[in-house]
Amino acid sequence: MLSQAHHLFCVFYLLFFTGSNGDIVMTQTQESLTMFPGETVTIRCKASENLIFDSKNGLYWFQTKPGQVPKLLIHPYTFTISRMEANDAGDYYGQNLSLWWTFGGGTKVEIKRRENAVPSGLIFQPSAEQLEGGQATVVCLVSGFYPSALNVVWKVDGTAKSDGVLTSSKQTDSDNTYSLSSTLSLTKQQYEAHDLYTCEITHVTLSQPLAKSFKRSECTA
Repeated sequence: MLSQAHHLFCVFYLLFFTGSNGDIVMTQTQESLTMFPGETVTIRCKASENLIFDSKNGLYWFQTKPGQVPKLLIHPYTFTISRMEANDAGDYYGQNLSLWWTFGGGTKVEIKRRENAVPSGLIFQPSAEQLEGGQATVVCLVSGFYPSALNVVWKVDGTAKSDGVLTSSKQTDSDNTYSLSSTLSLTKQQYEAHDLYTCEITHVTLSQPLAKSFKRSECTA
């Protein structure tokens, strides 16, 4: 059990590190973990290269709290919370100590408040009034999902697009599920240059992404 955890740093320390800066990347594939109280949580952090570890060189886990010096907790490649409590919820990051500015993507640990729920999605085309003004905003609404970790990818004619994308923060609904909105903003000219618009949703409850799409050529004014 880890009490009052705020951030946990997986620190890769090499006393005689000889690789060039940027060679080693710390990776955390567990973006989010949601556990019931009392369950065991295991968080993993790994380096991009096979490395020799001994008593002086290793993968170290540190816990940090506001106003305190980082505290060494455990030495292996993984960190385990044996009995999850509410105070253990937080964000956990991996860091390569030799390259102090290099962090893993982080793992969010949450207390599970309900059973998993599958997201539903809706996609909306730009309004005629907006197009008349020279702009086009495509909207995707996602609701009813749990746990909170969810990813939305926009695709235009099958190609992923990141420019002009804005995804809201997640909102908690009365049944403890989450909802969010994501928008793709374009000019009218950009919008009319393509046909197929897709909002692709990935979530732990889905065996494959949930895609919500429309074809501009089939839309009615």
